[in-house]
Amino acid sequence: MHLPTVILASRSPRRSELLRQLDFPFDVLPSDLPEIEHEQMTAGELCQINAYRKARAISKQHPDCLVMGVDTLVALEHRVFGKPANMEEARRMLEELQGKSHHVATGVCLICLRGHHQKLFCEITEVTFRSLNPHDIDHYLSKVDPLDKAGGYAIQEHGDDIVRNIHGSFSNVVGLPLERLRAELAEFDLEHAPAH
Repeated sequence: MHLPTVILASRSPRRSELLRQLDFPFDVLPSDLPEIEHEQMTAGELCQINAYRKARAISKQHPDCLVMGVDTLVALEHRVFGKPANMEEARRMLEELQGKSHHVATGVCLICLRGHHQKLFCEITEVTFRSLNPHDIDHYLSKVDPLDKAGGYAIQEHGDDIVRNIHGSFSNVVGLPLERLRAELAEFDLEHAPAH
């Protein structure tokens, strides 16, 4: 792909690992903007706003680059779960999610200020948890660090212990919807390819 320098505006090591699978060079420059929360907004709306704010902040400093802002949230009906503040909150989140289906929404914003390019989208995956008792939850939390993960869990770390099945993109639940992102970047590449 003929892309400008790509910057991932996220400190998530999982997102960096996923992005490497698309096989192009990129830099990591996290945005330190606080993520906003709003009770009247859906997870899909919120994660796109947060992704836009992260990408925009970094793109102002690097207008020639293609900056990628990303935010992932978990939604159980109308409740939105971000990252738990502590282990107790992580435990409460897993207690609420156990035995039910919820949605994982990842918002992605691609901005190249100099090229007047901006694309904002959201991918949603449905995840169904197994029925978990308090011992199951404690056992899972003893094996992972839930504090930097929306909903207090990581599907790629012992996910089989807690997840029964998923419908949609697996990488989206990890934190970056690779299939959709690959298509969006290919479109960007076509739009900005040099004429022959």
